[in-house]
Amino acid sequence: MTGLRLYDTLSGGVRDFVPLRPGHASIYLCGATVQGLPHIGHVRSGVAFDVLRRWLTAKGFDVAFIRNVTDIDDKILNKAADAGRPWWEWAATFERAFTAAYDALGVLPPSAEPRATGHITQMVELIERLIERGHAYASGGDVYFDVLSYAEYGALSGHRIDDVHQGEGAATGKRDQRDFTLWKGAKPGEPSWPTPWGRGRPGWHTECVAMCESYLGPQFDIHAGGMDLVFPHHENEIAQAKAAGDGFAQYWLHNGWVTMGGEKMSKSLGNVLAIPAVLQRVRAAELRYYLGSAHYRSMLEFSENALTDAAKAYTGVEDFLHRVRNRVGAVVPGTWTEKFGAALDDDLSVPIALAEVHSARAEGNRALDSGDHDTAMATAQSIRAMMGILGCDPLDERWESRDETSAALAAVDVLVHWALAGRAEARENKDWAAADAIRDRLKAAGIEVTDTADGPQWSLLEGNN
Repeated sequence: MTGLRLYDTLSGGVRDFVPLRPGHASIYLCGATVQGLPHIGHVRSGVAFDVLRRWLTAKGFDVAFIRNVTDIDDKILNKAADAGRPWWEWAATFERAFTAAYDALGVLPPSAEPRATGHITQMVELIERLIERGHAYASGGDVYFDVLSYAEYGALSGHRIDDVHQGEGAATGKRDQRDFTLWKGAKPGEPSWPTPWGRGRPGWHTECVAMCESYLGPQFDIHAGGMDLVFPHHENEIAQAKAAGDGFAQYWLHNGWVTMGGEKMSKSLGNVLAIPAVLQRVRAAELRYYLGSAHYRSMLEFSENALTDAAKAYTGVEDFLHRVRNRVGAVVPGTWTEKFGAALDDDLSVPIALAEVHSARAEGNRALDSGDHDTAMATAQSIRAMMGILGCDPLDERWESRDETSAALAAVDVLVHWALAGRAEARENKDWAAADAIRDRLKAAGIEVTDTADGPQWSLLEGNN
């Protein structure tokens, strides 16, 4: 027994985590479709499952962690064409942006980060197996999965077969509109690869099965991703793998969305918050703390107040550790508390784990104020261990070595909010000239103010960051 229990979407309940190989954990996380800049909704899964990886490692597991990149997709092709850029350049540009965002938030690099276009051979082999077993068929250059041929379809999502809609639009080559695409026949001007069914490109659902099994084998421990992937993406992955005769994932973990106004954060809703913009308002460690502070399966409703509160909570821990280091001496990571470990073992209950961190901080501050340096140091060492597992240890060199730009932005944020408070007071007094003057002075300094439902937000104008 590992002590760890995880909520498995497929079984619909919390299960003891029993790895296929003792001491080894294999995890596949559905990564980014690199069509545009990452926002905080995109990277929440990266942060959430980074905590899982760190906890398993802390418990002594050898972790193989695979996170893919979807670098060929309708949206990528369409956006690249609209911009007049090669599709591969478009994908590579935003792949680098996602990598930078993960790195900025302290998300550990995956063991491997395969791209869809690098695994065409494995996809073709998978499709051939499905055709041979009677679960797929070719039609006019396309290849489709026969949903009715797989009796357990819908087990993950709970969809009844009569209610299934793949969201692919009408396709004349399908035997049944509930079938989904494994391979798309070539279209003029689009990239394509040779196959037994003619040239074409992969369907989205096929690529992840091929990459999972290429790196982790036909059976592995955990498949993770956002809850929006449960259907159709993950449902279709299971159908392909099982129909091909493979055991596939033993546990299915899904993180909740970041929402604004109760709606999922997405480009289509226009309510996105790009990582660089948010990092102009809080430090990277503070954003990491915020994104990881809620339970991974819960929705995280974004607000400026919640972000500010999280930054203050993180700063409280940071200040305590600095006090101990300044008064007592160097603080090395120690061991986590029993309550902290129990919280993470209970389906990664980070809110309870953080409550234990802040309880320890309060105790440590009392000890330090009373002159009990031994207790203060022991508490600080324990806090470093716990915050390290959560990926935001304030004394870790990656957070300690922040450059002057970060410190300057933090100072600017204080000054801008002071100016915005004056603007708000002027507006309340209907002194529109004074309010406009404050806004104009900020703009002259390279700071743009946008009024939103959550209050005024600021960002640096292009060319000033």
